[in-house]
Amino acid sequence: MKKIVLSAVAMSMMATAATASTSSELNELKAQMAAMAEKIAQLEAKQAEAVDTKTIENASQLTSKSPVIELSGKHYLGFVSNDGTEDEGNRFETRRNYLQAQGFFEDNPKNYFRITLDTFQNTGEKDAKDDDSWEVRLKYAYLYLDNVLPYTGVEIGQSHRPWIDYEEHGGWNYRSISKVLVEADAGAHLTNSADLGVNFKTKTPHFSSELGLFNGEGYHGFEDGEGLSAEWRLTGHLLGTGKEKRKDNMTYADVSFFGQWNDMSNKHHNVDLNWYGVHAVYNQPEFLLAAQYVNTEDAFIDYMGDGWSVNGEFRLATLSEDMKDYGIIGRYDSWDLDSGEERKRTIAGLTYQYSKYVEFIANYLNEEIDGTDETDAVMLTAEVNW
Repeated sequence: MKKIVLSAVAMSMMATAATASTSSELNELKAQMAAMAEKIAQLEAKQAEAVDTKTIENASQLTSKSPVIELSGKHYLGFVSNDGTEDEGNRFETRRNYLQAQGFFEDNPKNYFRITLDTFQNTGEKDAKDDDSWEVRLKYAYLYLDNVLPYTGVEIGQSHRPWIDYEEHGGWNYRSISKVLVEADAGAHLTNSADLGVNFKTKTPHFSSELGLFNGEGYHGFEDGEGLSAEWRLTGHLLGTGKEKRKDNMTYADVSFFGQWNDMSNKHHNVDLNWYGVHAVYNQPEFLLAAQYVNTEDAFIDYMGDGWSVNGEFRLATLSEDMKDYGIIGRYDSWDLDSGEERKRTIAGLTYQYSKYVEFIANYLNEEIDGTDETDAVMLTAEVNW
């Protein structure tokens, strides 16, 4: 309102200036107009400051009850040239897009709630207009409480299952190009990474474990309530690194025993699914080596079998400082079903750490079923973390 009044006064003074007859009067009017313009500018600045302050105050009212909220994202973007019996051609892909929020609690900053959303292409739609549409799926939604038992915290809700997350953060670091053996469709295909249940996670320097009870069908499977799944990972950390987050420049040596006792799994035709595995990994700044063996004790015929996997990573900084961001990776999977079917997978690739946020991967992938090349592909991938 003040701005309008002052503007009107200024216009009136300009009209008076037009009829002024003497030089002194004109100079006086110009001085008054300059002073008025300065006052208008000051009022505009105060109004802008008031708007900014109000915006900030409104924003603060949207803050969560949690004193700290962390947002993060992970994205797997790629291009694939396929020569396969069922899937042939060239295409761009967005394999995964995770959006994650964690709210930490004031009474104990190690307690938090996490929710993670994931995009996926729904190829099972029945309605033609939505066929192959992109949708959002809930991956994780759990409460973590620290130190509920000595050295032990617990995840409650749609949480991590004991094995896959561990292997993908220190055994096989390239989920962007391939799932691990127990999850891969052309591997054992026994389980996936998240489910509804509870997971008790213990960490000490020389021993860590995860012991969980879950629905058993996985985060995108239907649970019919017929049975539950007891799942575990027991890991010995030979070099005392059990409480540390895995990094490439660390030296660690771990041996793990893991598996599931899945009673009446709906996903597997309401047949028990009982399997176990052993895994060993050694890492130092120059390279990583890992190997595992997995065997099913009881399962539906399409899943009953055993197999093994080996993978490695060689970091070229060993050869030259100019090559410190480059690496060579390789992996071989073998899974033999009791029905007689044999599955083999070979991966070989080059990696380039563009920044702490972006890594590029170029790799070759071959999958064989009973000695026949089912997939022969060249893949280009950008993994983005923020």
